[in-house]
Amino acid sequence: MRSIDELKLSGKKLLIRVDYNVPLKGDVITDDNRIRQSVPTLEYALEQDAALILCAHLGRPKGTVVPELTMKPVADHLAKLLGRPVALAPDCVGPEVEKMAASLKPGEVLMLENLRFRAEETGKTPEDRGDFGARLAGLADVYVGDAFGVAHRANASVVDAPRAAGECCLGLLLKKEWEYLGEMLRDPGRPYVAVSGGAKVSGKLGVINNLLGKVDDLIIGGAMANTFLLAQGKPVGASLVEADLLDVARGVLADAEEKGTRLHLPVDVVCGRSVEDEVPMGTFGTGWLPEDAMILDIGPRTIEAYVAVLAKAGTTVWNGPMGLFENPAFADGTMAVCRTIAGNHGVTIVGGGDTDVVVHQAGLEKDFSFISTGGGSFLEFLEGKELPAFKALKECSKK
Repeated sequence: MRSIDELKLSGKKLLIRVDYNVPLKGDVITDDNRIRQSVPTLEYALEQDAALILCAHLGRPKGTVVPELTMKPVADHLAKLLGRPVALAPDCVGPEVEKMAASLKPGEVLMLENLRFRAEETGKTPEDRGDFGARLAGLADVYVGDAFGVAHRANASVVDAPRAAGECCLGLLLKKEWEYLGEMLRDPGRPYVAVSGGAKVSGKLGVINNLLGKVDDLIIGGAMANTFLLAQGKPVGASLVEADLLDVARGVLADAEEKGTRLHLPVDVVCGRSVEDEVPMGTFGTGWLPEDAMILDIGPRTIEAYVAVLAKAGTTVWNGPMGLFENPAFADGTMAVCRTIAGNHGVTIVGGGDTDVVVHQAGLEKDFSFISTGGGSFLEFLEGKELPAFKALKECSKK
């Protein structure tokens, strides 16, 4: 796959698929990180004397026009970041949009209206999506994929547009995702450590199974650790647990041992009676818990053990908190892991919405090698799946 910095762009129109699905309060953007992440690609293209047509979705309008989900606040905000006007098209395709695209001059920026105002964008089959992707591609000379957040979605703008484009490439953001997740993890520095947290084993099972035998150490935290503890016959009190996955958890434990991956589980936990507790009810070893206790964080001995593993890692991939970090009473484990990974001198990769929030809350985002911009895409990549966006870009590059 070629990247945008390998193409001659002068005088060309670029259709750039960006990820601008940002949180809004009214018409105010409350977190513009995804927009800012795209700016290097846009500024590079503009410096090369290209004209830009940006396409993205916002929210879940489900194929209908929802005025509250217009791209206008995003276009206005981007204009401030770029220091130049960003025009907003009235639709994604159609005669008026085609006219605006055709008249676009080098250095100008046009943003298409919300892609998901069109039902074809998220059609399940090629027939459902029709020629929508091809019509998008027809607006420009070059298709640029730069939206990792939707790279796992077979949407028209993600898969059909690049296949219909005469020329396509990776944007700088997607290129970086590919370099870190696709290339660097093929030959990681050792020890290679994965940290998996969050609420449910079921959501991470594919990742865990794919990493066994590849990583040297797999650290488990968060509520998902409860299922593994219960599978070992240890009490979990009133904690969140997936009782239907106990046999699966036992299988993972057996596979880890067979494949040579050291799997680390909590040896002590911090508990509360409610997620709203302002003070923990206590710290307990994993051999005994009060029946009304809810495991909401890893304990100090577990933190010490996890930190010892992470401090020596050559490569670390982290997805998911160690506990209920949103409540300061149960945030110590997550923050200790965050600080340790941030201080590691090896390659450190973070992915997932909650994990990204932790890193930014700690003010340590500049201390990680790479923070992925995808949630579902990040997990599917770690599962070993070929993401639809990359598959389509590879096919386009072979033309």
